[in-house]
Amino acid sequence: MGFRITTWNVNGIRQSMFDTLEADIVVFQETKIQRKDLRDDMVLVPGWDCFFSLPKHKKGYSGVVIYTRNATCAPIRAEEGITGFLSPPNSTTAFRDMPDDQQIGGYPSLEQLSEAPVDAVSLDCEGRCVILEFPAFVLLGVYSPAARDETRDDFRQGFVSLLDARIRNIVSMGKRVILTGDLNVSVGAIDSAHLIEAMRKGSGSEDEFVSSPVRRIYNQLIEGARVIGERDEGREAPALHDICRSFHPDRRGMYTCWETRVNARPGNYGARIDYVLSSLDMKEWWSDSNIQEGLMGSDHCPVFAVFKDKVPMDDGEVDIHDIVNPPGMFVEGERQREYSTKDLLPLSGRLIPEFDRRRSIKDMFFGKPATSSTGNRSIRTSDTEASAATDATVDDATATDKNVATSLPAITEGTTSTLPNSNSKRPRTEATVPPSAKRSKSASKPETGKGQQSLMGFFRPKKTEESNSDTPDNSTLQTNSNNSPTKPSPSPSPAKAPAPKEETIIDPIVSKESWSKLFTKKAAPKCEDHEEPCMMMTTKKAGVNCGRSFWMCSRPLGPTGQKERGTQWRCGTFIWASDWTG
Repeated sequence: MGFRITTWNVNGIRQSMFDTLEADIVVFQETKIQRKDLRDDMVLVPGWDCFFSLPKHKKGYSGVVIYTRNATCAPIRAEEGITGFLSPPNSTTAFRDMPDDQQIGGYPSLEQLSEAPVDAVSLDCEGRCVILEFPAFVLLGVYSPAARDETRDDFRQGFVSLLDARIRNIVSMGKRVILTGDLNVSVGAIDSAHLIEAMRKGSGSEDEFVSSPVRRIYNQLIEGARVIGERDEGREAPALHDICRSFHPDRRGMYTCWETRVNARPGNYGARIDYVLSSLDMKEWWSDSNIQEGLMGSDHCPVFAVFKDKVPMDDGEVDIHDIVNPPGMFVEGERQREYSTKDLLPLSGRLIPEFDRRRSIKDMFFGKPATSSTGNRSIRTSDTEASAATDATVDDATATDKNVATSLPAITEGTTSTLPNSNSKRPRTEATVPPSAKRSKSASKPETGKGQQSLMGFFRPKKTEESNSDTPDNSTLQTNSNNSPTKPSPSPSPAKAPAPKEETIIDPIVSKESWSKLFTKKAAPKCEDHEEPCMMMTTKKAGVNCGRSFWMCSRPLGPTGQKERGTQWRCGTFIWASDWTG
């Protein structure tokens, strides 16, 4: 298998994903994490470097990360955002203001920035783009805004407009570009099951579909995409090549995203909105590209593209490894020097202070134990030597176990041991009392102040003091000189009232039938066509019924996206939950 790039919109990152994807560069979108949520298994992935773009304000929203396999590739520059106004970590200098040899370049001009309907800086605050530069190309990992809320139309159009400007500017510099990620747009009818169904019913057309403002920008950027009318100024020619579509030009149903709310994936009623696109001069660099629709774990599936082992350049064919690593690291496909920490870029996740200089997750639990100047610890000399050996070899599991053992004080039965930093004021003589004596002494004390022991006790009537008057109170017994127990003289007390009769209190826990009627859910109705239990949904569309629950057939939508009768797909059963009596 050749050098491979994979993009996937997936919530949550696990180390097992990297073995499954078998890629050298992995781009994840919509990670929905903040910096405080980063864990070792996200950042310190063995054999990988990572570059995050996280949302600055919104929690659990957006986010992009690119992982690069150290054994096969290493970027020479890394940036966050598309406008260049953000700054590298631990710096106040914007990427676009850095020296030429330290910046990727191609930043939108003032004229291009002025055309965006939203402030340019705010476009980069949602963690939607990571840009890596390799000697051979510039890679943009992007999570484009979705068309879900009309109030976000300006933001979406501004982001896509400046993304188009940045890509074209980089290409005009003579650099190659790869754009990959969730672009949240289908280029044409072949990429959208919804449009195909609308065209079949006569309720929509492809001309109207491709004329939407955001889709028009993308279609002018991608070679072969349909554009209605004259092209916009500055977008006279396409700049990117659709790699996956070039390998499957007529394939229908090649969708990468499905609506989970209506379980549309089994019937393949979806859309192709995830891409790997490259510069036009890279058409001959690819040996394969496809989607991995069978790989679950998200409402999207991965898309990959594979480089040829040797790619055409101006001076002839070059091994791909020579041009995806810093100069001199590979020569004719043979490694000349190993990847080291000197190759880390400022944006690397491994340099985040919480993870810097940490080798593995073991260090969190098996590090050197803190020593205390107070307290008496009985630690053997051999254990101390084992602890020192553990610090020298962190990866030695046996030595690590010894290290944990030596961090505990050696306490033997019948001896007094003081723990570090203890402020105990207990008398020394108490430590010599046999454990059995302590237990008997505590057992003789009345248990007072205990809370309710069970829910049953809450409903039972409390027993009055008089009802227990026939039981001797051992806590008030006194001993005379002959060690024989005697009762103390009773103190004068008012005349005792007759003990009230116990009231009969009904325990609702015992009344199982009443409780079951209160909490048991009504049985779901069965759909008309399949006689199977329906599933409950909630209306989210604005209007008088917004928030109302209803029952519908639990089967997935078919390829047409419509409710059907007499087929294996979803039937037309619809029942308002308030109308269902069970």
